[in-house]
Amino acid sequence: MSLTRRRTAAALLALPLALSATPALAHGGGGGRPRPRTLHIAGDSTAAQKYAAAAPETGWGMALPFFLSRSLAVANHAVNGRSSKSFIDEGRLAALLDGVHPGDIVLVQFGHNDEKTEDPARGTDPYTTYQEYLRQYVKGARARRAEPVLLTPVERRRFAEDGTAKPTHGEYPAAMRALASQEDVPLLDLQALSLARWQELGPDGTEAYFNRLEPGESPNYPDGKQDNTHFRPDGAVEVARMTARALLDRRVLGRRRLRRLDEPVPGAWITWPQA
Repeated sequence: MSLTRRRTAAALLALPLALSATPALAHGGGGGRPRPRTLHIAGDSTAAQKYAAAAPETGWGMALPFFLSRSLAVANHAVNGRSSKSFIDEGRLAALLDGVHPGDIVLVQFGHNDEKTEDPARGTDPYTTYQEYLRQYVKGARARRAEPVLLTPVERRRFAEDGTAKPTHGEYPAAMRALASQEDVPLLDLQALSLARWQELGPDGTEAYFNRLEPGESPNYPDGKQDNTHFRPDGAVEVARMTARALLDRRVLGRRRLRRLDEPVPGAWITWPQA
């Protein structure tokens, strides 16, 4: 078996849990019921499914079904630590595309780990290799008559001394915006949207959105955690809401395909399955 085929097979076996707004219909259901349109997420730890041992860390992909109608499903393929490059090199894009059907949507959010240019397995250059890898997601989705959608990387929690929210992703969001324009792909600018939201909330207001824990607050983190990248349930819900609203604004989805855009969604709705 070739290296590429081995990687694809390994990725298929290691796929993260696919969440669905309508689990009974996600694989076509029974009794001749139609298969729902599916949103496939390719991304990193900020979007990924988290399991019981990581709680309360939460990926925004876990909360996205709360904002979608029951006619839509979510297949969350995002995995911790992956970049646009390593996701492809490990065969994960090929595995994702195997489950894509005409009319589906492929959401692509990378950047956090592409920035780790000291790591040859993950690092990319914004205007060369980053764009080249992203094009593979676009072409792969279109080849299956699905709609690719690019999402700039959601912002970390960083503030200047004067309380101004700081961008942390360098040239990667601009490179993705340029590529979306070149390829005529819908762009959800989560970097700009989240930066504006963190500015609105301020340093204190954002603390509850990120996985910042005091010692003893969670049995999974007995010594506490000061994580300004990954979310707690309320933060994941906030980013999922941003994503759903942006899908509407960019006319990727119509209003009838969405729900609860302006309604409270408690973080307590999030659950973490066993791995």
